[in-house]
Amino acid sequence: MASIISAGTSSGTSLNLTGDTSGVLQLASNNGTTAVTVDTSQNLQLAAAGAKILNSSGRPILQQSGSVLQVVSTTKTDTFSSASTSYVDITGLNVTITPTSSASKILVMYTVNGKSQSTPSMRLTRNGTAICIADASASLKQSTAGTFQGGPDNNQTVQVAGHFLDSPATTSATTYQVQVITDGGTTYYNRSPNDYYSRYTSTITVMEIAA
Repeated sequence: MASIISAGTSSGTSLNLTGDTSGVLQLASNNGTTAVTVDTSQNLQLAAAGAKILNSSGRPILQQSGSVLQVVSTTKTDTFSSASTSYVDITGLNVTITPTSSASKILVMYTVNGKSQSTPSMRLTRNGTAICIADASASLKQSTAGTFQGGPDNNQTVQVAGHFLDSPATTSATTYQVQVITDGGTTYYNRSPNDYYSRYTSTITVMEIAA
């Protein structure tokens, strides 16, 4: 329950107070329709979906369209290698976010360090389904980005980075993963083929953007 301050629509019900000892406060309008709840942790919740807090000019100041609602990020610090001619996950290079609204967009950003003497490519997946990939064309691989070649020096690495605005249309936990493929040679990630001088990190970050 909650202590309730309610505004009515007639002179007899213009202001009603209902008290209890829960420590929760509710503001109600239109004869008892809950509009705002303040819980015991001092969190403020608007009851109606899409309701906004407005400034003196009538413009929303919280959760307006384009606002960042949450950010989740993963940094992969160990190495990975693959010679697979089918797409495989880069282990540990994934991130899970649970959108607060099915109307939200998810901005996916990635940075991957690697090197190969073959022709590797990468793609993004959402819950195992490829996203942000090229149109199908004969037997060519549908990928997000590539490649990690960058010349003959096996002491070097190449960084591939990009972003994609996704529309998952869900409020369930959603996992974004980086996958890679090669035409047969081994590709090394977060290190050079010779494992020379330095090792590196790769990241994937997601932001929920209010609709």
